[in-house]
Amino acid sequence: MMLAETNLNLYITSTHPCPYLAQEQAVNLLVDPGYQMSPTLYARLLDSGFRRSGNDVYRPHCQYCQACVATRITAAAFAPNRSQQRNWQHNSDLTVRVNRSEGFKPAYDDLYRRYVGYRHKGGGMEEDSTETFASFLLGDWCTTMLVEFYLAETLLAVAAVDELSTGLSSVYTFFDPEASQKRGLGTYAVLWQIAFANAQGLPYVYPGYWIEASPKMRYKTQFQPMEGLINGQWQTLPKICRSSGS
Repeated sequence: MMLAETNLNLYITSTHPCPYLAQEQAVNLLVDPGYQMSPTLYARLLDSGFRRSGNDVYRPHCQYCQACVATRITAAAFAPNRSQQRNWQHNSDLTVRVNRSEGFKPAYDDLYRRYVGYRHKGGGMEEDSTETFASFLLGDWCTTMLVEFYLAETLLAVAAVDELSTGLSSVYTFFDPEASQKRGLGTYAVLWQIAFANAQGLPYVYPGYWIEASPKMRYKTQFQPMEGLINGQWQTLPKICRSSGS
């Protein structure tokens, strides 16, 4: 297949188990891995519903399912609800450090393994090597900041975030499961990205796909106003339900 506006070859992947909905099968469109990707091109693809995993750029392409909805938060218009305001205040004692140059640190590895052991137990991610996980977070052609959240000198969370001209794209966030029970660290990481986008004059934060039927993904519509890419058009998404997933 061909993406006309960018003249990119797109390939259809083989069918594989859906990572979001149990018992479902999924298919992706994959941008030709041999194409020389750039942050400018990726920003355009992001606005067409694509995402990045390592150096691969893809979007869901399931024939009978359109459950995955690409989302973006309008940073300047964001209005935190009471729960988010409390979350922001409760985590005001955390120190945030932005790592743009040191890459994947050894200190991340234990935190990641505790996180996937809690959130994705039995899914196979526990067996990933450090190199595999680092290559999933980082890309060769884009600027990714690894945002570190510390309580004193204890690392509680890391958010991998791509910096683009159109905004910030959340790649993945992992955190201390026990600390997050009280702190809501996933929520705080998104709130921090919205605040950072506003400070940098960036219009959007792209938190990834929203799936109404997936309890782990429903939380995203708590960040309002939020838009979803539906039938090729960005449309306002209503707040669906409360979730404690992050």
